[in-house]
Amino acid sequence: PEVINGRTHKATVVDLSPWVEYEFRVVASNSVGIGEPSRPSALLKTKAAVPVVAPTNIGGGGGSRSELVITWEPVSEELQNGEGFGYIVMFRPLGSTTWTKAVVASVESSKYVYRNESITPLSPFEVKVGVYNNEGEGTLSPISIIYSGEDEPQMAPAGASALSVSAAAVEVSWLPIPWNRHTGRVLGYEVRGW
Repeated sequence: PEVINGRTHKATVVDLSPWVEYEFRVVASNSVGIGEPSRPSALLKTKAAVPVVAPTNIGGGGGSRSELVITWEPVSEELQNGEGFGYIVMFRPLGSTTWTKAVVASVESSKYVYRNESITPLSPFEVKVGVYNNEGEGTLSPISIIYSGEDEPQMAPAGASALSVSAAAVEVSWLPIPWNRHTGRVLGYEVRGW
């Protein structure tokens, strides 16, 4: 901190964080050195302000059919800047001009799930997450692209064939299902025999 003239008995401390408790001590100094610090002042909380730090690690995806799952890393308490803290979630289908807005009032929340039967599987959405408190709305995160939930694969594997390799084993092969919005990501196959 700045050294204050010995004839001054008051100072303004700047660049403090909003809505944080502080205590202060004063130290006298001269050409010989620095003396002992004073006893701490009483705790003093700075006034609240609009939050300025947006959530990070915006992600999501997955979920069930007709769902858009949005996740983020919660904002720590010292960056909430006041009472009544929560999150603003905004999203729109990629290419759309109209944003849908939802408010998540829980401080600890890190997830929002939007359900709508009109969402087609694996549809891309533009998403941004912001913050607010009793003082007003704060900063929004940069836009992230998140895909809606998948549906079960809509096509069967093609080219299934079987080859007897021993008296007790058969090797089964097939052509993989190509990835597209209608098939989704194939995580595995099930082989049935009768």
